[in-house]
Amino acid sequence: MASATREPSARRPAARRPRRWTAALGAVALVAATAALAAPAHAMATASTPVDFATRCVPPPIAGIPPINGTTTAKITVDNAAPRVGDTVTVTYQVTKPAASNPVDLALPADIMTPTGKVVVGGAQTAAVTVTGPKKNPPVPGKGEFPAFSMTGTFTVTAPGSITLSPGDYNIHTSYIMELDTPCTVSSPPAPVSQTIIATDRPGANERALSLATASGKPGDRVTVSGTKFTPLTDITLVGRAGAAETADKMTFTSDADGGFTARLKVNDKATTGIVAYEGASWSAAKGAGPAAYTVVDDTPLPRNSQKLTASVTAGTLSMSQAGDAVQLSSVDYGSGGGANGDLRTVTVKDYRGGPAGWSLTGKVTDFTGPGGTIDAGKLHWAPACTTKPGSPSTCAAGSKGSVGSAGATLASTPNGAVSGGEFTVDAWVSLKVPAFTTPGAYSGVLTLTLT
Repeated sequence: MASATREPSARRPAARRPRRWTAALGAVALVAATAALAAPAHAMATASTPVDFATRCVPPPIAGIPPINGTTTAKITVDNAAPRVGDTVTVTYQVTKPAASNPVDLALPADIMTPTGKVVVGGAQTAAVTVTGPKKNPPVPGKGEFPAFSMTGTFTVTAPGSITLSPGDYNIHTSYIMELDTPCTVSSPPAPVSQTIIATDRPGANERALSLATASGKPGDRVTVSGTKFTPLTDITLVGRAGAAETADKMTFTSDADGGFTARLKVNDKATTGIVAYEGASWSAAKGAGPAAYTVVDDTPLPRNSQKLTASVTAGTLSMSQAGDAVQLSSVDYGSGGGANGDLRTVTVKDYRGGPAGWSLTGKVTDFTGPGGTIDAGKLHWAPACTTKPGSPSTCAAGSKGSVGSAGATLASTPNGAVSGGEFTVDAWVSLKVPAFTTPGAYSGVLTLTLT
């Protein structure tokens, strides 16, 4: 393979851009609340650390005793120690040794204590997560120590990075003869960190695009190539392709301040059937675009007394259509919450281009709005499915299950190949997780699909 050459970009006033198809798909009428499919819980979380912290507990006035200054031992655990932005994390606040005790001589029977509290979130994002525990306890003798208890709650990850979790204030409510509260506050907040989780960005769709000024040329001709939505001021490699292999036609340059470029690639290799552009040292589907189909016209002289016969197959287009533009999700009950579920309208993709390039169908959704305000776009999750029509050169692959969000996710795709194309049907089961006490009414968001 010839070594890479470096040629200054020849800027054209108006670079052609590849077609892009979008379709708005309205998710409408979630009666009684919002909803979203919770991300699957990870089977293992990193170990948490028990911590001790000074606590001031105030017994009920009926006890006639002053506040108690003691030490609480507690730990925080999570169901997902490596979430992505938009994921919902369940936190558990376990108090193994409360600072307070039964303030009266009267023994307390089983299952009359209800704990509530706060988990303090710090680091990459800040919040105070409300946690509650079940009304459950063993019998407590008069003036006896309160038993250990556990409280749970959830929060949504909003930023990547290290997120710390610390125990906060808690309250022990007893329902026996009368309703009494024993609030306990952290004496010197915040309490020590008990659990740290590492959140990462949810990758969005690759919107890099490539177009050619012409689709064919003789060996040695230069083809003008335009690119958009690459990383600004980044080294770009432009190279010919023969199927999945690179050919000798190659050059490198730097993208402009907007992430675009216009370059002229000299194509000598008769094996070249497409052209790709990518960032970094080697091809990556996440940081590349193409291949854009290109044909090297063989101009080898014919033998004497021979005739060259040529038949042409006209390339078509990449297109999509959908069976409707409205999706009615199931309703959820106020006070219970849960998943508002449904199915996207079927999308049909037809790839009649006849080149080596595959395609990608991505989607992103707006926040859901309704009488109670908005539901974050990250609360909408999907489980995609894709079917290939028999006889198609390519085979489509469904995108991953998970959150859609405003950043977007892949619904389906086909890989690049020596020959690609065909017909495909794409579906997805969707679910919106509705908080338990969301104001009743209809909540709607718009899902936009993009085919590239």
